[in-house]
Amino acid sequence: MHAPSPQELQRIALLLEAESDQLRKFIDLLEREETVLVSGDTDSLLPITKEKNERYRQLQHLHDDRSMLIARFGQGKGDAAIRDICSRLPKALSLWDEVLLLAGHAHDRNHLNGQLIARHMQHNQGALSVLLSAADHPQLYDAGGHSRPSGGGRMLGSA
Repeated sequence: MHAPSPQELQRIALLLEAESDQLRKFIDLLEREETVLVSGDTDSLLPITKEKNERYRQLQHLHDDRSMLIARFGQGKGDAAIRDICSRLPKALSLWDEVLLLAGHAHDRNHLNGQLIARHMQHNQGALSVLLSAADHPQLYDAGGHSRPSGGGRMLGSA
């Protein structure tokens, strides 16, 4: 276990700043996703999903870099370790608090969007069930749009 050098402290601060910035962008994207889900414009979801996955990968990379750097100092890599290591850097501590706040906000928004997606899936499943059920019934109209009798039994008056 060794104390971080000034360069290592600077690197931690830069990683926290980048993580905070990426979390803000991720939250903005989640808000766009929510707007699209509420409006029902599901065609717009694909590009948002691609961007969301890319932003998530960037966030994961920053988190991993920060965790590995913090772990070098032998104090673990959680909240207490970061607070201890950054105790001499008020700006880094402020950034850490911001990262925690933004991560919680992103988690909540992502959960809400997941609920909206589940609701859309239930609606689609219901519509699909209706369509599949209708496929089991005989057609009421022929290809020319003329009505067809739907009875499958004998015609009246026939023996």
